[in-house]
Amino acid sequence: MYELERVSKTYRQGGRPVPALVDVDLTIADGEFVAVQGQTGGGKSTLLQLLGALDKPTSGTIRLDGADLGRMGSSELTRMRATRIGFVFQSFNLIPTLTAQENVETALAPTHVDARERRERAKQALESVALGDRLEHLPSELSGGQQQRVAIARALVKQPAVLLADEPTGALDEDTRGEIVGLLETVWRDRGLTLIVVTHDSWVAHRAERRIHLKQGRVSEKASAKV
Repeated sequence: MYELERVSKTYRQGGRPVPALVDVDLTIADGEFVAVQGQTGGGKSTLLQLLGALDKPTSGTIRLDGADLGRMGSSELTRMRATRIGFVFQSFNLIPTLTAQENVETALAPTHVDARERRERAKQALESVALGDRLEHLPSELSGGQQQRVAIARALVKQPAVLLADEPTGALDEDTRGEIVGLLETVWRDRGLTLIVVTHDSWVAHRAERRIHLKQGRVSEKASAKV
């Protein structure tokens, strides 16, 4: 469970403070599917970075399963990201010189899993996203939808409790968008993940159990939607 209490994040630009999040109080239960929407610059990416233990709040408290992320050292945060949290990005972030299987294996490097198990787990993760026949393909040999499936497999291979997706359909056409959202919904249900998706796409957001809106760094809730 995520628990945020009066969380603020302020950056400095040209010597002046620029608030990205302001006194955010938020609870996200284990196993929820939450969509985060809002205008560009409203704080969505900042919130996701804090939830993903990629940054710390300027003030306030953010806990994941009781652990205070703001008080953790860098090695503890690295371990948290390596074992508890999976990330999916709009631009896929695949390494172009590595095969699909090798890209997925990179997520296990910080966990000290031996090479044999890394290969087997990467293969299983790719099979779970219907890419078992593309293990040796480079990203350039895959479609956009297939590249995003590799990215999802890379996130899932760590067997995380939380999956964070930042505009996961932003670079895809409408048909492929539906396939990727359907895949995310399937892994959310089958694995009991907490799924948090930042999106500009209202169609994607309406698939979530719960919708959060960010405006000028402040949180409000939208009416729940049926999945």
